[in-house]
Amino acid sequence: MMGRPEILFPLFASLDSLPGIGPKLVRVLGQMEIGKPRDLLFTLPSSGVDRRIRPTVKDAALPTTVTTEVTVLRHLPSQAKGRPYRVRVSDSEVEFPLVFFHARSDWLQRRLPEGERRVVSGRAELFDGAVQMVHPDYILAPEEARQLPKFEPVYPLTQGLVQGVMAKAMAAAVERAPELDDWLEPAFLESMGWPRWHDAVTRVHAPDSAKDINPDAPARQRLAYDEFLAHQVTLALARSLRKRRKGRSTTATGHLQAKAIEALPYRPTGAQVRATREICEDLAASERMNRLLQGDVGSGKTFVAFMSLLAAVEVGGQGALMAPTEILARQHLEALRPMAEAAHVVLELLTGRDKGKERAAKLAALKNGEIQILLGTHAVFQEDVAFRDLRVAVIDEQHRFGVAQRMELGKKGDTVDVLVMTATPIPRSLSLTRFGDMDMSVLDEKPPGRNPVTTAAVPHGRIGRVETQLKAAVENGRQAYWVCPLVGESDSHPQTAAEERFLRLRTVLGKQAVGLVHGQLPSGERDAAMAAFVSGDTRVLVATTVIEVGVDVPNASIMVIEGAESFGLSQLHQMRGRVGRGAERSACLLLYRSPLSDSARRRIEILRATEDGFRIAEEDLAMRGAGDVLGTAQSGLPRFRIADWESHGSLLSVANRDAGELVARDPELKTRRGEAVRTLLWLLEQDKAITMISVG
Repeated sequence: MMGRPEILFPLFASLDSLPGIGPKLVRVLGQMEIGKPRDLLFTLPSSGVDRRIRPTVKDAALPTTVTTEVTVLRHLPSQAKGRPYRVRVSDSEVEFPLVFFHARSDWLQRRLPEGERRVVSGRAELFDGAVQMVHPDYILAPEEARQLPKFEPVYPLTQGLVQGVMAKAMAAAVERAPELDDWLEPAFLESMGWPRWHDAVTRVHAPDSAKDINPDAPARQRLAYDEFLAHQVTLALARSLRKRRKGRSTTATGHLQAKAIEALPYRPTGAQVRATREICEDLAASERMNRLLQGDVGSGKTFVAFMSLLAAVEVGGQGALMAPTEILARQHLEALRPMAEAAHVVLELLTGRDKGKERAAKLAALKNGEIQILLGTHAVFQEDVAFRDLRVAVIDEQHRFGVAQRMELGKKGDTVDVLVMTATPIPRSLSLTRFGDMDMSVLDEKPPGRNPVTTAAVPHGRIGRVETQLKAAVENGRQAYWVCPLVGESDSHPQTAAEERFLRLRTVLGKQAVGLVHGQLPSGERDAAMAAFVSGDTRVLVATTVIEVGVDVPNASIMVIEGAESFGLSQLHQMRGRVGRGAERSACLLLYRSPLSDSARRRIEILRATEDGFRIAEEDLAMRGAGDVLGTAQSGLPRFRIADWESHGSLLSVANRDAGELVARDPELKTRRGEAVRTLLWLLEQDKAITMISVG
């Protein structure tokens, strides 16, 4: 396999090969994740300083940086210790002092000889009503002033690094930037108004004005697009590689699916029918399926998942559905049982609780094919779990399962088709980067019978009234969730707040009426509390956010979220989605403590304005940024040096389309443009992509 092209070697040399960079600076730059000239190249100025020479400081809007030519009038050394040294100068209209602290007078006499002309550039400010300039950045003879940049870039720094040193290192790195064959088509560059790569790199480090520092400056946009393109090409190659890996064709006959649909109390929505069709087409193809099913809370993902599993059973194979928690796995069992019975399909549950003979019997039935569909938790990944013929695996709540676990499940069958479900609507821009290697189906309609939820914001001071209304609702046979914020009275024990609210509500509603669930409870107690609520034995469930994902209690029609200001927007939306599942009109009360921050107020306003999870996800992205929406650590989001979601997000879908078309036409990146894109992949360290380029 070819290595990195020689033309890029200078950019990947060690930093101390640049003039003026020694071991100490190498360590300092390392703190900024700069380890080679290439990293300097992609560290762009964060702002800039206007250094154009003006005739006088007189009309400047102080304080500001001013560059002007002056005559040196006289030196006024400091009379007392700790007092500054002043040098009086005059420009074309104003006389003012240059002020120096701890400066040596012989050095100042040499730099600023009386009677001579000098160009000074630095921060001018008012002091006691008069103009002064403290420690000018530059003192130059008029003939040297031509070297001064008209607009000087300002780079991000860290302790032990100053602008001058950074600027010198940058200049050396830019000098090393080679002329490369451009990986973007000339016509595309022209239509976007962007420069070629080498020009773009030179331009971002030599801005002419503040306009060139903006994210929408053409050179910056171009370099941001390069990052998106390299990443999207990597994903397109991964997808193309997967498509070339042989799968098995599973062609659904539809006879079991039809029986299951007959058992439904309603007709499937258009979105459910469309998603089922997309999945069945994938299953029938000879490549492995790797599809993401996105659907808002209550959009009917479980039905679509079951249709996929039935397709496997229709051809004599098996299916598995994995849930992140036992509660959810049991709930899937309850939801799917009526359809499974109607289709005469054997459905079984395997969790960590299955022990001894019972577990052995289930494993034997699985291995000989008697169990056709297995529901379970991560227990399904264990080594002794063997299927007779696993064809389709559905993973619920993708973010709880890592890629490694997805692969483990893939090993359970030679060519398992994988469907991943998530109830967290993901903004399109993020889904392109996070799940760009997967095909996507979206459920954007709600099944009939889902009632809208009335959402109200209530100040914490009125909690007594909320308790009174809750008591009346419970006496009328209704059920409610009461979610407590994770920040309890003591931060290290989030359950404290929930336990205190639980005790308080028991005094208001009666001991038997209230249950409690939080992360610190042993799983047996947690399941028992959930079961009591599902069966209606308890009327109110006090919980931390464990109920956020999945739990389905149709009779629960009230959701109280205490400390609503401390939750994220998508989290609030997920919790609200737990109600509105039955015939009763449902309500969600957001209890908040004043004063609200601007962002908390905005979150509450958005939640009251819409129930559309995709709109909420887009707003969440706009407010919090990509890393936070997915949780940076495990978000799997690429770290870009230049591209940023808010400014450049719209370029992502262009790059996605561009990469898809390129890889479809040239999967081995052999054409002239393909070769140039290889260079881009090396330049942007997408080495993983290089290994995926087909070797023919």
